[in-house]
Amino acid sequence: MEIYTPVAIVLFVFALIFVFRSIRILRPYEKGLIERLGKYMKTADSGLTILFPFETLKKVDMREQVIEVPPQEVITKDNVVVTVDAVIYFHVTDPFKVVYNVAQFEMAALKLAQTNLRNTIGELALDETLNSRERINTQLREILDEATDKWGVKVTRVEIQKIDPPEDIVSAMSAQMKAERTKRAAIIEAEGVKQAAITRAEGEKQSAILKAEGEAGAIQSVATANKFQKIALAEGDAQAIVTVFKAMHDGNPTQEILALKYMETLGNVADGQATKIFLPLEAAGTLGALSSIAESFKTDVKSK
Repeated sequence: MEIYTPVAIVLFVFALIFVFRSIRILRPYEKGLIERLGKYMKTADSGLTILFPFETLKKVDMREQVIEVPPQEVITKDNVVVTVDAVIYFHVTDPFKVVYNVAQFEMAALKLAQTNLRNTIGELALDETLNSRERINTQLREILDEATDKWGVKVTRVEIQKIDPPEDIVSAMSAQMKAERTKRAAIIEAEGVKQAAITRAEGEKQSAILKAEGEAGAIQSVATANKFQKIALAEGDAQAIVTVFKAMHDGNPTQEILALKYMETLGNVADGQATKIFLPLEAAGTLGALSSIAESFKTDVKSK
């Protein structure tokens, strides 16, 4: 009886160890690959998993993970050496493939990213490389996602962290940017001066137009006033002539008196600034009367 007691204890201890080694707990973000004697048996989900004798469990993390691509020198299309690094975000979609279809997935993805990074930037000039980060990210993600699909991995995004040109190129680019800023400032200043000159010229033009229109209106008003003044004077003179003529005819005057009155009225008419006087047809008889008067005066003078 005493001989069997240590053996039972040993067996009990081995049984406990076996039980504890057969119990596995998988976290919510993990899945397990169960193998028996080196052969894949099944994929276990998260939770409690019990392994049978000669079975092993390989855990696979299903969370999104990051691979850092270390800085490397890349030659652009215009033969400029730039230093580029990046990060790759991925998550496992098929634990079986990521374990059995590729050895050291992270190393394989890193080398694949470095190779395609060289190829992608090698097709771009320096300026395009600096201005096309989003394009490079998208192109790398598509290439890596297609290549890692058979490994049971999904590449969600690729981000270029920095692109560092050589120091002399950076200095030249800085000088170029400074010259461009100075050029833009000069252009903006010139445009401002131009717009100010145009605005000033437009203002002077409008002022001259308004002034000319005002002077033209004043001249027209003065001319209209003079016109109506002259018309009123002419109408007054005409009315006076008609009145005098009618009075003379009503009084039965002689031809000589009519001629004298007629000439007196014509003198008043010509007293203005007129340079020409148009005589009516009746002036012929009047002038004849004046001639008779002049002849009579001459005869009287000779007799005296």
